[in-house]
Amino acid sequence: MSDSSPLPPVRLAPEAELAREALAAPLLSRAARLARWAGPGTRVDAGGGLVDEQLPAAAEELGLTGEDAEAYASEAWRVAVDAGLVEILDEEAGTVRTGEDLALLTGGSPHDVLAVWLAALETVLADAGTPDLDALMEVMDEGGRVDFSELDWDPEAEAEFLDGVLGNLYLLSVSEDGPGEGPVPLPALAASMIVPGDMGEPTNDVLEQVSDAMMRLDDQFRLLEPVGLVEYEPVDEALMEGDVPEGVDETDVSRYGMVRLTALGRYGLRARLLDAGFAVPAVGELADKGADALLDGTVGYGSLAARAETELWLGQRQPLDAARELLSAARGADEGAPLRRLRCQQALSLVGAEAEPAVREVLDDAELGGLARVWLSELGFADVPAPSEEMVFWLTIDTVAAQLAAEGNSEELQALVEGLAAQHDGFFAAVWRVGHPATADVLEAMGRLHPDKRVAKEARKAAFKARSQQGG
Repeated sequence: MSDSSPLPPVRLAPEAELAREALAAPLLSRAARLARWAGPGTRVDAGGGLVDEQLPAAAEELGLTGEDAEAYASEAWRVAVDAGLVEILDEEAGTVRTGEDLALLTGGSPHDVLAVWLAALETVLADAGTPDLDALMEVMDEGGRVDFSELDWDPEAEAEFLDGVLGNLYLLSVSEDGPGEGPVPLPALAASMIVPGDMGEPTNDVLEQVSDAMMRLDDQFRLLEPVGLVEYEPVDEALMEGDVPEGVDETDVSRYGMVRLTALGRYGLRARLLDAGFAVPAVGELADKGADALLDGTVGYGSLAARAETELWLGQRQPLDAARELLSAARGADEGAPLRRLRCQQALSLVGAEAEPAVREVLDDAELGGLARVWLSELGFADVPAPSEEMVFWLTIDTVAAQLAAEGNSEELQALVEGLAAQHDGFFAAVWRVGHPATADVLEAMGRLHPDKRVAKEARKAAFKARSQQGG
């Protein structure tokens, strides 16, 4: 991902709803309970972790049982310390007290609660990037010290890998073309990090790397689920042990792990991406800005996100005032103007009949007159003046330019190009004279897109004439 290219807009739940999810996350809930439990007698080691003698009591406080109870209690304590729920008074003496941020979980704003949760998330992500206990035990000397040089572990590479996986999961979760809020198969997520995009059939070596990545991710997502970042269905243990029961479908992708980013997870990953310098839009950010910001800002949005953003923007304005502001912002001869006018027309369709006076005011406008006539006709208004031939051609160029900017060389655009060339005799002989800034570019695109070689040649000739007329 490039930090200069905006990511798809994400639809975030209200902060109050997200804060409730954060408070309900098992790990943050445990951390808060331990922060309230801690007192003058609680002791920590030099790293701020609970001393071994305290772990049974901490696990009991949390109602945890089983062989992993103390490990879960230790993890919850680390989160409590890192998130400011517990404050270490004296590192040498190992004494603690309740941290100031604990009060934010009950008396703070939803934003305050989410700030605490984000701190907890960072702790868990750091833990997820470290080797597991078994790997550490293998390289521990007789004195209990770990020789990290013996580990096949690169902290920076591990963190970068996990960030990349989470970035891909975020993209799949917010993209209108992806699974959205649905679960993502773990093999697909691992492959997105390992398999080159231009590779056909993966080699055995690549498949083995994908399998290793899946096992790493299985461990990591098991750690990330309790903090509320994801919902995770782990890899079937029988598959890992090679002991698949008779009659079980080994091709069932869900048995290889399924992960879904939660609403809270989308919020958390967006916050991290923003901190990393990415442009990460969210639906609703443009609602209090001008029409120019709305039309330019939704240029890279999919149709559903653009509609949602526009509806929020319109909801804060009177319909007629909104229509006039949109039409004013749609003017321009710059490269982005055609797509702004397309977005304007789509926005006016949401305003409805109340926009009629504003639309009629621009009937004689060279840039907006064609758009106005189309809009009035589509809504069934009477007394719509017929456009001049020049206006028809200008609007044609503007429409194709907008579609090129929005979709590139799509099948829909190719169909539009074929229809335009077929419905008007002598189309290319006339259209090159249109004084639209994008005329030559549009005609060149029509030459690329039209399947008929004769028609494509006519389009290229017309593009050359238009380019000469423009002095280019």
